[in-house]
Amino acid sequence: MLIAHKIELRPTSEQAVYLNQACGARRHCYNQLLNHFNQPGVKWSKAAAYQHYMTVLRIQFPWYADVSSRVTRNAIDDLDAAFKHFFRRVKAKAKKPGYPQFKKKDVNDSFALREPTKFAVTGRQLRIERLKTRIAMRQPLRFTGQTKQATISKQAGRFYVSILVETEDYNPHAPDQPSVGVDFGIKHLATLSTGEFIPANQQLKKHLKRLKRRQRNLSRKQQGSRRRAKAKLRVARLHQRIKNQRQAVLHELSDKLTRTYQVIMLEDLNITGMVKNCRLARAIADAGLGELRRQIEYKAHWRGVTVIIADRWFPSSKTCHACGQLHDMPLSQRTLVCDCGHVMDRDLNAAKNLDQYGRDALRRDLKRTEEPGKTGSPALALTT
Repeated sequence: MLIAHKIELRPTSEQAVYLNQACGARRHCYNQLLNHFNQPGVKWSKAAAYQHYMTVLRIQFPWYADVSSRVTRNAIDDLDAAFKHFFRRVKAKAKKPGYPQFKKKDVNDSFALREPTKFAVTGRQLRIERLKTRIAMRQPLRFTGQTKQATISKQAGRFYVSILVETEDYNPHAPDQPSVGVDFGIKHLATLSTGEFIPANQQLKKHLKRLKRRQRNLSRKQQGSRRRAKAKLRVARLHQRIKNQRQAVLHELSDKLTRTYQVIMLEDLNITGMVKNCRLARAIADAGLGELRRQIEYKAHWRGVTVIIADRWFPSSKTCHACGQLHDMPLSQRTLVCDCGHVMDRDLNAAKNLDQYGRDALRRDLKRTEEPGKTGSPALALTT
């Protein structure tokens, strides 16, 4: 199994200069290749790109040799992947195919070393080609196994390395609880059918006043000045801090769910449509619901956990969990009161309905597999 571990680097000033040069060389080579193949009559191919790189770019820009040759060489692979993505979307008749764009300075700066011989990790030290000294890492590599590639990126003035490792050291174990329904929301990030409420994950809201102050301060600085660069860096670092805090909460919750429950039932939310609501857009985006679902799905794949996604139109919030009666439930109504006497929090009621939805789906699947001549996906037997 391939797993990437992203670690912050602690380079010296000389090492930071080299890393900046490498990011710049990769960006420059990428842009030069894209500019060449944007010319009329010049068709893209990876072989033609490599020929242009060897016969023109390396001669025209000898400073490419100041960094590892794989830094600029791998820019061809990056551009090839971008063109493949574009052609695939054109063939699928997508509305926005996404033609490759030129790279901008200080925007997603990175470079990759995809050959294991070009880098090495020893404890908390990273060695990369053409750099005589080793770069200190904030923590050692979490996984054991064969390292495949290293991608070094720069975000908000700090450098990070993402190391891809082929390993089986991802700590799998059998969860001890059978199933759980999870209802995502804004008031609570997640409500579990067990009755547990996960607090809202509104990291942007917590830092909004400070962010506004820093952005106002940035807008007053003169274009191209050093003070503007410092103010821009302060804004970027605050954004990075908000992102890291949000990710920490999402990873903690997704890890807890996939380690505890054998089956996880989720709702299929239309996040793209939800953020079009001008009153809720910021809160929905700040919660990171789409990212939470992505983390649950890939961690469940690691640990052999079953994830069931309920139909988008399943009325989990409007259905009484006790008797199954449907109710008209506007978003402002936070408690479900049924004629049968059942009174429950709206989100908890939805989570319990999702749990029941998943159990019924697994029973139907198990029944199909037991019928002669019919096959289905393996179902996990649940205890009641």
